[in-house]
Amino acid sequence: MSSRSSADNAREIPEATVARLPVYLRALTGLTESGVATCSSEELAAAAGVNSAKLRKDLSYLGSYGTRGVGYDVEYLTYQIAREIGVTHDWPVVIVGIGNLGHALANYSGFRSRGFRVVALLDADPSRAGEEVAGIAVQSFDRLEEIVTEHGVAIGVIATPAPAAQDVADRMVAAGISSILNFAPRVLAVPPGVDVRKVDLSIELQILAYHEQRKAAIEQPAQLEPEHAEQTEHAEQCVPAVDGALAQEVLS
Repeated sequence: MSSRSSADNAREIPEATVARLPVYLRALTGLTESGVATCSSEELAAAAGVNSAKLRKDLSYLGSYGTRGVGYDVEYLTYQIAREIGVTHDWPVVIVGIGNLGHALANYSGFRSRGFRVVALLDADPSRAGEEVAGIAVQSFDRLEEIVTEHGVAIGVIATPAPAAQDVADRMVAAGISSILNFAPRVLAVPPGVDVRKVDLSIELQILAYHEQRKAAIEQPAQLEPEHAEQTEHAEQCVPAVDGALAQEVLS
C-alpha cells in the first residue's frame, strides 16, 4: 500500500468522489463484519454499487492503489477513508426542531458509530422543554449560541418546518456553525464558507416515481394489441405540430 504524499495532501478531491467515500466506508464496514480481510476492487465496487474503474479512480485520490494480486487491505482502507472524511474525530452535533423527524434523528444510532455525537436537542416550542429524547433533554432554541460555544459545535441539523428553516440557519451561522444538514423543504441562503447539505425525502420519492412511470411507459407499447397500437399512432399524427416536442416526451 502506498501512503499519501504531500502532493496528494495538497490535491483537491472532486465533490463527486467525496460523496462516494461514505458509501465505500459503509461497504468496507460490511466486509469487516463478514470477516473479510482483503478484497479486490471488483468485490468492493460490487458491495458499494459502483463500477470498479470509478472506484479505483476515487481511491487514487487517497494515494491508495491496493496491492496487485492481493487487493485492498480492508482494515487499512477503512481507516484511510474514515480519516479522509473526518469520522475518526468526535464531532459534536446539535439538532434543531424536535418534531417527528427530529425524534427519529435523535434516536438514530448511526450518528455515534460514525463519529458524530449529538450534544443538544433544541426546539422553539416551550412545551417541549425538558422532554427527553434518546436520553437527551430538549432545551430551548434560545440556548443555541451558548451550546455551540460550550461544545465547540461545527455541525448543525435543521429538522424544523420550512418557514422557520432560514431563521434557524441564520442563527446557526452567527453562532459559529459552519456546516448544516438541512431536512426542511426549503433552499437556504448562507454566506461563503458555510456548507449546506439538503435532504428532501419528498424529492427522492418523486424521482423514484418518475423512474417507475418511465418503466411503465416503456413496457406499455409491448403490451398493446395491434389495433390499439394503430390508434396510438393515429393519435400521435393528430397532435398539433407546435406541441410536437411535448407530445413526443409524453408518448415516449
